[in-house]
Amino acid sequence: MKEHKYSYKWTLEDAKFTKDKGKVFSCFACGGGSTMGYKLAGFDVVGMNEIDPKMAEAYITNHKPKYSFVEDIRIFKSRDDLPQELYSLDILDGSPPCSSFSIAGNREKDWGKDKKFREGQSKQTLDTLFFDFIDLAKELQPKVVIAENVKGLLMGNAKEYVRKIYKDFDQAGYYCQHWLLDASKMGVPQRRERVFFVCLRKDLAKPFLHQQDMFTQVPKLSLDFKENPILFGDIIDKNGRDLSPNMKKVWECREQGDVSMEKGSQRLNGKSSFFSQSYLYIDKVAYTMTAHEDSILLFDAPKYTSREEACKIGSYPLDYNFVGKKPHYIIGMSVPPIMTAQIASSIYDQWLSKI
Repeated sequence: MKEHKYSYKWTLEDAKFTKDKGKVFSCFACGGGSTMGYKLAGFDVVGMNEIDPKMAEAYITNHKPKYSFVEDIRIFKSRDDLPQELYSLDILDGSPPCSSFSIAGNREKDWGKDKKFREGQSKQTLDTLFFDFIDLAKELQPKVVIAENVKGLLMGNAKEYVRKIYKDFDQAGYYCQHWLLDASKMGVPQRRERVFFVCLRKDLAKPFLHQQDMFTQVPKLSLDFKENPILFGDIIDKNGRDLSPNMKKVWECREQGDVSMEKGSQRLNGKSSFFSQSYLYIDKVAYTMTAHEDSILLFDAPKYTSREEACKIGSYPLDYNFVGKKPHYIIGMSVPPIMTAQIASSIYDQWLSKI
């Protein structure tokens, strides 16, 4: 079987970060999932912006950034005292909070509303933060902008936001493209679909344009990953927390093929419940790691996923210091490092190394 480009079993202590591919700044940085991906791909991540002080603590503890701005991006983008180094970035990275577009949320009902979320201390209108991020890109003018978001952004009425994203990036001076990528095809041990917007500054794009079509041309970039899937059986250790007695009764009513505990609940007491608790099978790729520790559990043992299983599913380093926070929360809120590493290395090979 072909080797994976990046190992999902890795540690910060043993990783060799060359820092020779260019400079990156990360917004909505969370615990540093994307930051670790850029580092694995050889980039130097010089700083971060994150609104949540608890997340920022984990980021700073593990990454010790040169610049750290723990504040609302609306404040950050309006600063007139930003370090000059941020005006010469190779990549500006960001994962604007996206729960209002998630297919699991209220979607349209929440659009345009101010909300106070766990991610920060101030109220924000989540569906406008993407455009604050674009404002920052317009100010800093990095060579490349990469923005990650949920699959739901491409569905239904949310498509209007995508059109506005393209329009605003165009006005900021960038060619914009987007891809829906599946982490399980990129060397990550989970099925996680995310949208990535990748934008190249227009004055750098000429060598990568299709000259034969002047009106619909975009800079050529291939993001086609075909890594072999990593099954949950490859990472299982059964060292996670035991299910409660009541949960175990439902678990004991499971049958092969059940996606969640819902059918077991119906068999036990005739009621539909526990539909958000999904089973992990050893012969399948794990489901998307969420921020909720009890959302995925083992089919082969009455247990939740362990810390090490969660790290491997999320391609997080096994020695990451969670500074007392729940590993599942930080990992679930983060872009899988290997997912970012694959994209960053492709952009370097196809664009940045030739500019």
